[in-house]
Amino acid sequence: MMLASPQRRGELAALLVVLGVLVLLPIGRSSELPVLVAALVGLGLLVRYRSSLLSDAGLRLILILFACYWLPIVFSGFAAVAPAKTWMTALETLRFLPLAVFVAWALRRAEVWPAVHVSIAAICGLWLVDAWIQYLTGNSLGGAPEAERLAGIFGAGNLKLGPVLATLAPFLLLVARERTGRLGLLLAFVALLIPILLAGSRAAWLSYALVCVVFAWRETRDFRRFLPLLIGVLLGVAFSIGMAWRGSAGFGARIERSLLALQGTSAAIDDASAGRLSIWQTAYAMIRAHPLTGVGARGFRYDYPQHAAPGDRFVDARTGVGASHAHQVVLEVLSETGLVGFLFWTLGVTVAIRAWRRARPAQRARAFAPGLALVAMCFPLNTHLAFYSAWWGLFFWWLLALFTAALAAAAQQADGDAANHRGGADQHAP
Repeated sequence: MMLASPQRRGELAALLVVLGVLVLLPIGRSSELPVLVAALVGLGLLVRYRSSLLSDAGLRLILILFACYWLPIVFSGFAAVAPAKTWMTALETLRFLPLAVFVAWALRRAEVWPAVHVSIAAICGLWLVDAWIQYLTGNSLGGAPEAERLAGIFGAGNLKLGPVLATLAPFLLLVARERTGRLGLLLAFVALLIPILLAGSRAAWLSYALVCVVFAWRETRDFRRFLPLLIGVLLGVAFSIGMAWRGSAGFGARIERSLLALQGTSAAIDDASAGRLSIWQTAYAMIRAHPLTGVGARGFRYDYPQHAAPGDRFVDARTGVGASHAHQVVLEVLSETGLVGFLFWTLGVTVAIRAWRRARPAQRARAFAPGLALVAMCFPLNTHLAFYSAWWGLFFWWLLALFTAALAAAAQQADGDAANHRGGADQHAP
């Protein structure tokens, strides 16, 4: 048996570091260890290739997207309500740039991408099996579930199972479709649906619904076929909701609380949204008071009591702070980084979409799963975790790094080489 070359062993080690970030996400801040390794190597790569930072399309895309995320934090620091917190956030988020550069380097060969998709799907699948075991037995690797929700491997004190599964769903659905056809896609859809519903995050429900709509269109690409398939999916979801409602008191409580919104009053909508309406109203007041650069990244909780209505449930009289973030990405960006941040984020979204539209079919195929995951994560008509926080921000940038790596210049070259190879073979074919 031939041993793998040093180059192949290095590529495998780099891939394991990239995947290690995801594997360790449920375990506190331990995911920062592979991030540290990746960032150190990424810094070395930045120094080594500093002369080509602007000429290399892949590096240029990473730099632009990072600037659109990081510069608003810096600008918000000059008028921040909690300057120390904002400047520390600016320093901490610097690690995302070399992380993205490392990911682009680690996944520079087109040939590794099938293994990347399968590995991420497998990790998501293991978490899914663990969630099913918790549902059926009351225990999992993360211990017992929370009173009203499945928590899975993340544990009852860290209720992120629903948002993470919904965000990673494109990888599992894509691999199931490619490896086992439409039947596998249907089984993967059902396997994901129940744990996401029982995890109790209504934002995750909407994210997963968006992913399913995109996959339904991908399967049909024709409105006359798409509509019946979508109706079938909705009926399946309705049936699953009914079964979960009967089988889980916690899930039933979440549904009944959501139905309060049908009463139409502000108080009912606020209760149905778990107080989100109060948070959004306070965020709007912050935006009006700090329109240009916001209250400062991660300064939301410190300025919250100054704008909250009397008796606001999120104001802690003992600590003098309020809700931790705006729970909605547009309001988070506007309240914490102001109009400057909103313009930068809009520019970043525009640049990412243009990069996707200009990409070759093979690049789009690689970028489909991380791209759809980002859309599900950032879809503005939803509620969200904090994008400037250490944990969700890292998950966001890990996915963004995968997306940019799929569209990187090195991958373009690999596609071109493969096309040339095929063309040469065709010319010599009998």
